[in-house]
Amino acid sequence: MTPKLMKLPLKGIIPPMITPLLENKELDSKGLKLLIEHLIEGGVHGIFLLGTNGEGPSLDYRLRRQLIKEACKIVNHRILVLVGITDTSFNATVEMANYAKEMGADALVVAPPYYFPVTQHETIDYLKALIPTLPLPFLLYNIPSCTKVNLSVETVKKGKEMGAIGIKDSSGDMSLLYALIDEFKDTPDFSIIAGAELFLSDTILNGGHGAVAGGANCFPKLFVDLYEASLSRDLNKIAFLRDQLLKIHKTIYNVGDSPTKSIQAIKCVLSLKGICQDYMALPLSPLNTTHRNEIKGYLEEFEYSKKQRTGLKL
Repeated sequence: MTPKLMKLPLKGIIPPMITPLLENKELDSKGLKLLIEHLIEGGVHGIFLLGTNGEGPSLDYRLRRQLIKEACKIVNHRILVLVGITDTSFNATVEMANYAKEMGADALVVAPPYYFPVTQHETIDYLKALIPTLPLPFLLYNIPSCTKVNLSVETVKKGKEMGAIGIKDSSGDMSLLYALIDEFKDTPDFSIIAGAELFLSDTILNGGHGAVAGGANCFPKLFVDLYEASLSRDLNKIAFLRDQLLKIHKTIYNVGDSPTKSIQAIKCVLSLKGICQDYMALPLSPLNTTHRNEIKGYLEEFEYSKKQRTGLKL
């Protein structure tokens, strides 16, 4: 299939795709294909590889490259492929960017290096050094819970001046999200993408462009439907779909006490759906049998409720 030129602004539902693994921690190629086809069938607009839900920092470089190569081949330009290249090492970041380009990815996702706390000024200096080396369009990624720096509006403005096509904001701060939307409202080609999936409808209704929603791994059509309802400002449909999303957060995402329980839950749901297994890269681990059975019950209840209350294929 002939590659498509990326259209700006970047928009829609772009799941931060989980990385299917086997028990020996190798890539689950069969599960990867099933997952990608599940997402495309659900109507998503792209996939984001090697993000937080993809356990990117926990995967060795060989496996990261294998994932990029196989995913790009399976997708075959049907939807956009974005690749997270954030690393503690500058050179490793550049190498992964070049490999993503070589394998046919469409764009890169760039967060400040994690581990060392850095200032806004140091972040801007880092971007000044990195951006000239990047071979693809790139999206800034604000995830202060992991990078120890919360990108300010001014830093994002500097990033845009250096070529960024948008920002994925995973700060969880709605006031910052609104400030970003307001700041770039006269720049239609610069995308404001929500990282918190509960902010999806608010983002679209207020002039943003989409969401990198972890739950779209499991329920892609739910998120695509909510995105489209928000575009058309169908408030009744938005209210119903948000209620479904809130139900997922209160039940499926709320099993166990791990700080990463939403990632564990997403992999568990995918395994229960027969798409891929729920093995995780250390230091993360799958849910235990008790918690798995709890999620199974919630999933069955959610599927039943969905079928009874709507004709939507979520």
